[in-house]
Amino acid sequence: MNYRRFGKTNLKVSEISLGTWQLGAKWGDPFDEEVAFETLKSATDKGINCFDTADVYQDQNSELAIGKFIKKMDEPPFVITKTGRQLNPHIADGYNEENLRKYINDSRKRLDVESLDMVLLHCPPTDVYYRPHVFKLLDQFKEEGLIKHYGVSVEKIEEGLKALNYPGVEAIEIIFNMFRLRPAELFFEQAKKHDVAVIVRVPLASGLLTGKFDKNSKFGPGDHRTFNRDGEAFDKGETFSGVDFELGLKAVEELKKVFKTDNLAPYALKYILMYDAVSTVIPGASKESHIKNNVEAAELPDLTDKQMAEVKRIYDTYIKYPVHHLW
Repeated sequence: MNYRRFGKTNLKVSEISLGTWQLGAKWGDPFDEEVAFETLKSATDKGINCFDTADVYQDQNSELAIGKFIKKMDEPPFVITKTGRQLNPHIADGYNEENLRKYINDSRKRLDVESLDMVLLHCPPTDVYYRPHVFKLLDQFKEEGLIKHYGVSVEKIEEGLKALNYPGVEAIEIIFNMFRLRPAELFFEQAKKHDVAVIVRVPLASGLLTGKFDKNSKFGPGDHRTFNRDGEAFDKGETFSGVDFELGLKAVEELKKVFKTDNLAPYALKYILMYDAVSTVIPGASKESHIKNNVEAAELPDLTDKQMAEVKRIYDTYIKYPVHHLW
């Protein structure tokens, strides 16, 4: 495993970390604590020292499992959790001191820590980025010792760029993958300029970039890849990166030819790691075997200029219109 500097925190985190949205189960299936522990142990055994979770993942079981797991460790991983998506309705006015303090304290209890390593606002409405008092609150929570570091998880480039204006923001989590290239145009450069860590989420486009799916692939009724393809439940860009499934499959077939493999996942992750603005990438895993596949990316040689150019060509041909300017 390779480790990268995590922006101005000066921490070193594994370039492949662990996203825990579906920890302990496939999307929509019942949570299994034993499977969760096996997955977390496999991750740390492979050198992963950073977990990404949220207070809404697996009905809060993701945080609870991580809290139990790290309690047994002499050198626990850096745990990033997210807050805000419990709000119903999910509106900017909900990002107030009463709600944020409660959510942060609840996460502290579930993770069983005095101070959260890092908390990210969990894809808040765009208006939140234009409310400086929200970020002042996070500064206050840091001073009180409730959190050590903070940042934001964003849907749009605009939100990421706006967040960079707040000095206390130390990390920004953003969607970037072979089917979502826009962050590389301006955002990465500005994040480096501000010395802000970049956490890449949805790196495999909800599994589309693994190369394992075809037009007959079916997903469970509780899986967002079934019910959120058009953004019925939350932002469309979270599901297959907003790419039409069948169009994405055509692009995937082209990518398989470029990399001469049906197992695209390691190459899709390696592509992201070719950008030095990226601090870490957080592919998800619901079981131990997923970890093994994910960390292969850290062992691959750098992609060639030709391979990088081919990814861009395929993106421009199949994906860019109409996805590029939506996020």
